[in-house]
Amino acid sequence: MADADDVRRLALALLEVEEVPSEGFDFRVGGKGFVWSWPERIPGQRRVIRTDVAVLYVGDEAEKQALLLGEPDLFFTAPSYDGLPLVLLRLDVVTLPRLDELVTDAWHMRAPDELRDRHT
Repeated sequence: MADADDVRRLALALLEVEEVPSEGFDFRVGGKGFVWSWPERIPGQRRVIRTDVAVLYVGDEAEKQALLLGEPDLFFTAPSYDGLPLVLLRLDVVTLPRLDELVTDAWHMRAPDELRDRHT
């Protein structure tokens, strides 16, 4: 239900977001990534940038596990993300309101304090 253009629109609507040039999308705030295209790695092959899957910063392992277990149709992970506070989100099944919530939450967790205080 969502796509890379929706991620771009939502991310760029937030304060002081920088889009880093990439094959897909890559957004940062205060120099820290909060949502980007999944660089899928298949053994023995060149990585493939998947713009139909977003990598989202989630803050900690507990939040990651809650999302993975609570909404397995939306979220998954890959071995390269083990131990990292990141989840993979299937854009083709997420609603726009849910995507907005997730992108905004990721931004909040990565933004400097002064930006979070200014965000409404």
